[in-house]
Amino acid sequence: MPGVYSIESRSLTRTFKSKGEVVEALKEVDLSVRQGELFGLLGPNGAGKTTLIKIFTTLLLPTSGYAKVAGHDVAKEVKQIRPIINMVTGGEHSGYGLLTVRENLWMFSQFYGIPGKVAKERIDSLIDRMRITHLADRKIRTLSTGERQRVNIIRAFMTGPKIVFLDEPTLGLDVETSRLIRRYVKEWLEQDGERTVLLTTHYMMEADELCDRIAIINDGEIVALGTPRELKKRIQDETAIGMEISPEIDLGWLDGTKGVMGYSAKEEGGMLSARVVMEDDSAVSDVLSGVTARGGRIISFYKDEPTLEDVFVKLTGRGLE
Repeated sequence: MPGVYSIESRSLTRTFKSKGEVVEALKEVDLSVRQGELFGLLGPNGAGKTTLIKIFTTLLLPTSGYAKVAGHDVAKEVKQIRPIINMVTGGEHSGYGLLTVRENLWMFSQFYGIPGKVAKERIDSLIDRMRITHLADRKIRTLSTGERQRVNIIRAFMTGPKIVFLDEPTLGLDVETSRLIRRYVKEWLEQDGERTVLLTTHYMMEADELCDRIAIINDGEIVALGTPRELKKRIQDETAIGMEISPEIDLGWLDGTKGVMGYSAKEEGGMLSARVVMEDDSAVSDVLSGVTARGGRIISFYKDEPTLEDVFVKLTGRGLE
């Protein structure tokens, strides 16, 4: 519903002391997430994503400014917020290893005061939906990473939350589990227009596929906000190239190359897969000659349509990896 916000912050600041110095993790962050949205929050490591989520989930207090969840102040109305939210973090533990899947889920349901009959129905339904019925009586410690994360998803959604925070929920998961989780989250939102999801992810394609709107945070500040299409339009006049380079070389020299706005790179199968965003085509020859001059052999090269990753690279100067 337009104008109804599930999550919002105004002039939100959070500072820490580190080695005697004051560090600003968040700097005057203004953010509004509409009811019913699947909202993405992207940023490199250390950009402030985790700090922001901890504030919204009442695990950390703001230094100044304010944040509200479902209209409740995170600093003053914790008891009103916690029963209606839940959170899933990538790579987190699923519960007590000596208990079975069903025993763990039952235990968490009772922590939230869910009536026994309702809890059993929800657990059975979600175990089936997450395709782990055959694992219900297995001990948690015997499950694979993907299987444990399916249990985490069930644990978060079985409490009947209105707002769910997904902090890299598909990190390191197999393709089947990732697809299952994405499909379930989309269906969950579609069933009730008052539900909201805030998602952080390192997978740009996931953000592009799922998110209604995306905020990019860098050095504690929101540097861009819009739909995936709106964000990609911001670099429609720039040039984006992709390269596969062997052997792997350091691309740090690109930071000082004229016309280069940013780059991302990751190792894939013994080669370096890189994307470079440039102001225009004039910098392409300098980039290619720079690679070969440093001992790199270009296995493949292509120009590409702007992607969400290219927007991110332009705004932050680096990739998410």
